Amino acid sequence: MCSHVRLSSRLAAKRRGNADFEPGIEVLVWGIMRIPFLLGRAIFGGFFILNGMNHFQKASQLAGYAARKNVPQPELAVKATGAVLVAGGASILLGFKPKLGAAALIGFLAAVSPVMHDFWKATEPEQRMNESVNFLKNLALAGGALALMGVEEPWPASLPLERRHRLTSLVRKLAA
Repeated sequence: MCSHVRLSSRLAAKRRGNADFEPGIEVLVWGIMRIPFLLGRAIFGGFFILNGMNHFQKASQLAGYAARKNVPQPELAVKATGAVLVAGGASILLGFKPKLGAAALIGFLAAVSPVMHDFWKATEPEQRMNESVNFLKNLALAGGALALMGVEEPWPASLPLERRHRLTSLVRKLAA
């Protein structure tokens, strides 16, 4: 559990047990820890959103690469994975159901990395190095998403709860 989450939980417990609670330095530290957490979320979520959008903008180019890797229905696969990336990244960025978003990103990375970045099959040293770098980058990203799954919800600076309900209702209406 992250330090700001432990701190937040301790502060909430103290507040519930003591009507005269004066937080002091713990609130200052917790407030300071929110800033890097929010910036990290923006960078991490934004990375996936931008890459997901790239899947739509360069779908035919990426589908060609996927076809060379023997991915069935490469055009559909590129667009579907683009949607997963955008949804997962937005979930992290907004703090809206972030554990589901992180799980979607982990699923994407776990499924795609061994297929698209199979460095062990590369025969040329430069290709092997490039695929290895991308495979290990994806492994690190999966580790980051896994770490975020351990953060207690609701996350600081998340989409407000009343908007979450409106957004959920909108998604249900669109899906029906």
